[in-house]
Amino acid sequence: RPFHHCCGSDGLSKSDMEKLTFYAVSAPEKLDRIGAHRYGYVVIAMEALDQLLMACHSQSIKPFVESFLHMVAKLLESREPDLQVLGTNSFVKFANIEEDTPSYHRRYDFFVSQFSAMCHSTHEDVDTRKRIRVAGIKGLQGVVRKTVNDELQAIIWEPQHMDKLIPSMLFNMQDRSGQDGEENPGALAESCFRELLGRAAYGNMNNAVRPVLVHLDNHHLWDPNEFAVSCFRIIMYSIQAQHSHHVIQQVLNHLDTHNRNTPRVRAGIVQVLLETVAIAAKGSVGPTVLEVFNTLLKHLRMSVDFELGETSRRNSGSSVSSNRGKESEERIVQNAIIQTIGFFGGNLPDYQRAEVMMFIMGKVPVYGTPCHTLDTVKIGHQGTKRIQTMLLSSLIMVTSGFKSKSMAAALPPPFLDPLFSISLMEDNELRQLVLEILHNIIDRHDNRAKLRGIRIIPNVAALKIKREKISKQDVAFMKKHGQQLYRHIYLGCKEDDNSHKNFELLFTTLAVLTIELANEEVVIDLIRLAVALQDMALANEENMSMFIRCGIMALVAAYLNFLSQMIANPPFCQHVSKVIELRNMDAPYLLPEHIFRDKCPTPESLDKDDRPLYFQTADMAECLAGPGYNAERLSIPYVPQVTGRTVRHLFLVS
Repeated sequence: RPFHHCCGSDGLSKSDMEKLTFYAVSAPEKLDRIGAHRYGYVVIAMEALDQLLMACHSQSIKPFVESFLHMVAKLLESREPDLQVLGTNSFVKFANIEEDTPSYHRRYDFFVSQFSAMCHSTHEDVDTRKRIRVAGIKGLQGVVRKTVNDELQAIIWEPQHMDKLIPSMLFNMQDRSGQDGEENPGALAESCFRELLGRAAYGNMNNAVRPVLVHLDNHHLWDPNEFAVSCFRIIMYSIQAQHSHHVIQQVLNHLDTHNRNTPRVRAGIVQVLLETVAIAAKGSVGPTVLEVFNTLLKHLRMSVDFELGETSRRNSGSSVSSNRGKESEERIVQNAIIQTIGFFGGNLPDYQRAEVMMFIMGKVPVYGTPCHTLDTVKIGHQGTKRIQTMLLSSLIMVTSGFKSKSMAAALPPPFLDPLFSISLMEDNELRQLVLEILHNIIDRHDNRAKLRGIRIIPNVAALKIKREKISKQDVAFMKKHGQQLYRHIYLGCKEDDNSHKNFELLFTTLAVLTIELANEEVVIDLIRLAVALQDMALANEENMSMFIRCGIMALVAAYLNFLSQMIANPPFCQHVSKVIELRNMDAPYLLPEHIFRDKCPTPESLDKDDRPLYFQTADMAECLAGPGYNAERLSIPYVPQVTGRTVRHLFLVS
């Protein structure tokens, strides 16, 4: 009755409304009847209900809520946009009221469905459509706020609700056309999406992320994937940091379920993975680290399989044009995977990075490893080489900026042996990758950039090379593994497909070894190695091309010029300068500045009797006589030493 009175034709009468409010507050059990009474002028009725709601103490609104929600539901079901918006606004006010005690029986299923439907409104009038969508989003936000903190209402996180809620947000976030002003459905949906994710507890993560993945699948949003990337950025920045690995895990699983999809879809998912990993790397990636790499490496393998499968089918007589694009498309996936591995690995703390380096190295197919035998049978020589190239490329990224206190820790045998395996010597590109990985690990003071290629450096002191005294551990490392390093350089020099770049990298290797790891004993070993290279080029028992022979000569000149200045031994520097001066006049093709120029003329032969053109062991020994160096050792010719592990490799190959 009092309710009836206050809804006059002139709107809410203030004094009557106060009476009604007083009645409601003092007799909450009768509130129910007020709501159930017929609602004359709907708008006024709702205003009255809203005020009643606000006036009641939290514990006393219980009996009234059912009627109130019933009224709101009626409004939402009406086909009238104005009434739908009105009902929503009332619901939102109600959602913001804190209730003291949880409500055991109240369900919000209807509201989730109804508000979700409003979010997808297709009303023909643009402004009306926008109003209804905005109302739908606000309604969902109200449901979330109302239920998310209520233990009993954990039901909101269940799939049947999330599968309506999340797509409604994404649908509006995606359709940002012509949206501006305060009530912008896209922006509103995004803030609601963020709020929902921010409140997601550990156990709800999967239910919150799965509908996102399903939505991206259903609407073909992996290729192009801008929207997918922005969704996952929002997710990663909204959730609590400790849940990051949950999201990464789900994207990994999703990649697995799509392993037969088109290359562009797979690449789209991998790029989204890169985003999530990039954001998580700043915080905690948790236990998933190796699993991320494992999954990515598995997909790399599959991609190479697909690519080669296409190639062999193409070669068996199918039309060339139809398949031509396929190969390059698989490359998109492969590059996305390498980028992700490299970026992720490069952002890990050093202790985890060392583990990942070992893990990837263990997957590189080299002679004598199970994965090599398997690969050569399954994907042949070409496929194996693709895998080797890609894994080494990702190792370059992972090792970039890696600073290890001791070389023994950074280059343990299970890493160094496969890295130097002869199966990675077979091709000049692979040899370049191996040396670049080596530089990343050895060059701890970033001196490489100062060396700039291969040249006769006039004044090494001007480069301001950074170095420290060599530690006891590193001296021990060179005692144990020096021979392996020298042998790798020696064998790498005489390969017939060496290019300018290979010689540059070989020079850098010798230089950084000198800076980082050379005590007096190692200096003598490096000079012996240089002389042995010179002798090899002169004797030419290997039948090398003249370009390779001159390239080796130029490498030795560039290196001895660098070394003599590094150890600051004036007589040694003089000897080296004299040889270089003579070469400039009589044999420029023995210097890096000439031989590596395009179309540099090469001689018919090299005459070992032109002694002044070559570096002489006796002269260098004389320069180094005296304290510090054991110059006698210079007269012992360097012969590449085969270490135990290499013998096994050679045996397996033969």
